[in-house]
Amino acid sequence: MDALLFFLFATIAVACGVIMVTQRHPVSSALSLIGVMGSLAILYLLLGAEFIAAAQMIVYAGAIMVLFLFVIMLLNAGEERKPSRESWMARILGIPLFIGLLGMLVFLILRTVSVSPTSATLVQFGKFVGGGPKEVGTALFTTYLLPFEVTSVLVLIAIVGAVVLARKEID
Repeated sequence: MDALLFFLFATIAVACGVIMVTQRHPVSSALSLIGVMGSLAILYLLLGAEFIAAAQMIVYAGAIMVLFLFVIMLLNAGEERKPSRESWMARILGIPLFIGLLGMLVFLILRTVSVSPTSATLVQFGKFVGGGPKEVGTALFTTYLLPFEVTSVLVLIAIVGAVVLARKEID
């Protein structure tokens, strides 16, 4: 049952990710990203990381997505413009390059991952013990303190930049 739920929500996450990239309206893309975040939270639950799943929903699907939507609304971003006629070359070259990339990824995955009866049981659903608040807090504020702080500064810079851009358009 766990494997079925995993494949279901992994498929939903990938589908929402593809929809997010292909949408022309930024609000629709942000809403599709919420679908990806929700699916990832359920995948964390399947692995037994309840705290990480809750943090995923509260922080990413809640706070960060509200921030994204706020910045999108502040910038008054409309629907993306239709591509010009010169994009035919990108489409002709893009399809074979995409197929080649997928082929290389499949080759590398099959080459590096050995498929044996014992390797199929490496992940046991519900057996993860590193997803509690103590483990996450210890890792976040010791090992990953610098990336955590750099990310917060980058988010702050993005908000200030959005406000500056929106103020210039109003004037």
